[in-house]
Formats: sequence, structure tokens, C-alpha cells
Amino acid sequence: MNRWSGGRGRKPRRRAWCCSFAIPPSSPEVNTIPHSKSRHKNKTESFSKPSVVSVPNSPQSAKSGFPIVGRIDPRRILSPGRVSPIDSDPAPAASQLRSHSFRDSSPPPPESAAALDVKLKLRGRSGGSMVVEVESEVLGANSEVFAGLIADCKRGVGGATMEVENLGVFRDTIELMFEDDDRITKTLINVGVSRSIDILEVSAGIVFAKGVRCCLKYLEAVPWTEEEEEKLRSLFTRFEFDDATTRDILGRLYLNDSVDSRPNVAQQLVWSISTCEDANARNEMKSLVKGLLCKSSVYEKNHLDLSKEDLYAVCDSCLSSLISLFEEASDTTPPERLMKKDSNKPLIERISRQVDNINWLLEIMLDGQVAEDFVDIWAHQQQLLKMHDIASPMIRYELSRVSAILFVAMGTRKLQCPLEARSGLLQAWFGPMLLDFGWLQRCRKGLDMRTLEEAMGQTLLTLPLKQQYVLFMEWFRHFSRHGTECPNMSKAFQIWWRRSFLRGSETYAVESR
Repeated sequence: MNRWSGGRGRKPRRRAWCCSFAIPPSSPEVNTIPHSKSRHKNKTESFSKPSVVSVPNSPQSAKSGFPIVGRIDPRRILSPGRVSPIDSDPAPAASQLRSHSFRDSSPPPPESAAALDVKLKLRGRSGGSMVVEVESEVLGANSEVFAGLIADCKRGVGGATMEVENLGVFRDTIELMFEDDDRITKTLINVGVSRSIDILEVSAGIVFAKGVRCCLKYLEAVPWTEEEEEKLRSLFTRFEFDDATTRDILGRLYLNDSVDSRPNVAQQLVWSISTCEDANARNEMKSLVKGLLCKSSVYEKNHLDLSKEDLYAVCDSCLSSLISLFEEASDTTPPERLMKKDSNKPLIERISRQVDNINWLLEIMLDGQVAEDFVDIWAHQQQLLKMHDIASPMIRYELSRVSAILFVAMGTRKLQCPLEARSGLLQAWFGPMLLDFGWLQRCRKGLDMRTLEEAMGQTLLTLPLKQQYVLFMEWFRHFSRHGTECPNMSKAFQIWWRRSFLRGSETYAVESR
């Protein structure tokens, strides 16, 4: 390797300076740092910036956004035939950098123009290369890594061409060494968050403290997309930054409280929705929270901590409110127990709201496969069953909306529960469902009546034949009197008939027709 030499008293002899250091930024080049205008009109001061040497017709010079004039002096192109054409920036790759702790203790770069006494030969891992000529004094003052490499070159030790992941990002980071903080910040604003994260990664790798500080300050003050947030998370797992701004960024990325001290956000959301009085806001929030809690949600890996006990606690509260409302409807509620806050709203609206809450909770339970206990709870609502017998049809059919959700879930195999629970549910609520079916048809509120009819029949067929006989005969009598006001379970009735009264090969003969 050629020895690096230089002096202030005489013009240094220029030779190629090479080193070995891999800087792998993790994302492709999106924007490029805009070319800053020369501060002085003197041509000699244009060499105080890095000089980038590449094949003029290469894709790099065409796409980089760096004007050749001012940044690249045509007289300083070194043996273009020996420099590979510059390709577009390579795709991102996994970083292999070591973690460092950064403190901004480097002195500011010198103000006076100096000779370009260091020549960096850069090669991209996926192809392309360039030569950058810079001042060793500025390079060493801004980067601890480069300061060490320059010292090695002065001693005559050092290796091959520097290999980097992204030529454009590495070059842009070197450019920032020649700017003050305000100009660096303006540059970061122009290139955007994603590119600034790439520059932060390179700055961290070469221990460019000023670049790290400016990048962190900019990133903390702007919003991120989810993709940019993931890039930052990945970067912070590989580097440690000692700065107050870093703590602010980490505060946006991680909840640092212990698990025990965290509030149960999901439970608070569910309680808030169950007590919300505005119908439009309640429906909007129900859709939002259900999407966050469902198993297919993209947030499942960081799911909200909503336990089965939390759901049933809210559900019990809604059932208690529903009982109180039916007591109010039947004039059996003591005056002191009347809900004064809802006294201005119609009773039908208040009952419907509580039923909507219960059905919404049921949907969450079904998705989490924890709804089997509710079947038994609903089957033992003796107070509601008694008040259903004396309540107006305009009100009582709301209770059958809850039963309908359970019948559909069991009939479509989304809910599995023991025979005792299924039997108790049908014995308690099958009769009220027959009475309320006409009102359910007129006020469906999202129910698919054809699906409900088939599900009721399929649920009956899961019982022992003796219990099926009692319920199917009750349905047959009701259907013969009310017709379309009653669910049509003819298919399930035929299946029960064949199973009950046909035997052996004769059964198979009927079913094969």
C-alpha cells in the first residue's frame, strides 16, 4: 500500500489512501442530499468539500442528484478506466455493525480550506464504486473511526478498498461533515425521515457524533410511518445512544413501565363503550376495538391484555342494567333505583343499547373462544324470563336477539359447549324465540333470518331424540298457527322424523333419494 504523506510547508505528494471498513445502512437510497451552493466564489475553495470521482456516464452520476460542477472537478477524475461504473444504490441488507455509545465530544471542523489529502475508494457490496477525495483533518475531527484509520495509514498499516452497503448514503454522510448544525438539519428535512434514518445508521457506524445528534433531534420532532418506525426499532437494537433526545425517541417506541404497573387499556376501552350514550360514537368505537382485539388483527402480537374475567365482568354489568330496565318497564322498579341519567331517553332505546353491548361482547368472546360460559349464564336468567312473559312485544323481542346470536354460533359450529348448557338454553329460550320471531323479522338489526332458522334447527338436532321430540312438537304447533311469523325448521324436522321413526336399511334408503 502506498504511504500517506502530507505537510503544510510544501505541496504534498498525492497517492491513493485506502482502508477497510464496512458500513451497512439497512435501507435503499430514497432521496439524496441536495447540493449546497458554494459559500465563496473563489474556485480554490470548492476543493474544501469532498470530491467524488466516478465514471461520468454511470448511473450513479445520473441518479445521485449531486451536480458534477462544483462538487466534482473534471480535472480530478483519476483513471476512469480503472473505476467501475456506478450502479444504482444496492438493496438493503442485514446490518453487522457493533454497538457503540456516542457522546458529542468531537471538535468542530476547521473553517479554513485545506488540500484534499485523503482519497477514499468506495465499493458497493452489490456493485458500483466511487472515489471520494476529502480533507483528512475534517474527516478525522468528525469521526473517531476515520481518525483511527488515518493514523494507521500514516504508520503504513491498512488494507483494501472500503466496502459499503449503500454508496449514496455513505457519501451523503461524509458531505454532512462539512456543514454546521443548522445546514445539516435543513438537509435532513429535505431528504425526509427514511433517508435520515439511513444517515443516522452510517453516522453511528463511523462514530460521527454531530451527524448522530442532528439526526436524533430531527427524528424526535417529526411523525413516522409504521415502516419508518420499524427501521428505527431495528436500529436501536444495534446501537446505544447517550443523549436526552434518544430517551424521548425510545419513549415513543416502547412503554417502559413494568407489566404490573401498566393500566389495563383494553378493559377501560370496553367499559367506556358499554356506558357510551351516543349511538354513532358507540358504533364507531365498537368496530375499532373489536378489530384490535380479534385474532386476525395485525396487532395480535402486541395484543391488548383483555382477559376472560374482564369480559364477563362488563357483561354482568350489562345484564344487571338490562334487568333494571325491564323492571322499569313492568313498573316493578323502586323510584330510588331509576337511572336518572337516562330518564330523558325512551325505554326502548335504553334496552336496545344494553342488548347491543351484550351482543358485541359475545362477538369478542366467540372470536376468543371463551363464550361457552355465557351459554349457561343466559340459560339461568330467570328474572328476565319472567319479565319476558309480561313485557310488551316491542320490548321483549330484544332479549331474543341475544338468544339468536347463541343459536347461530352453535348451529354454525363456532361455539361448542356441553350438552347440559345447550339443553338448558333451548328449554329456557326456545319458546320466547318462537314468540318473538315475527318482531325479529321486522327489526332484524343485522340478523340473517335464513341463517337463524337453519341454525335453530341444527342446534335442536344436537340434543337427545327425546328432548328433540318435545321441542319439535312445540315448534310444529306454533308453526301451524302462525305460519311465516314462526321460524321455518322443516328440514331439521324431517331429519328428526327419519332418525326417530325409520330404522335400519330403510333409513339409508330415504336419505339416498
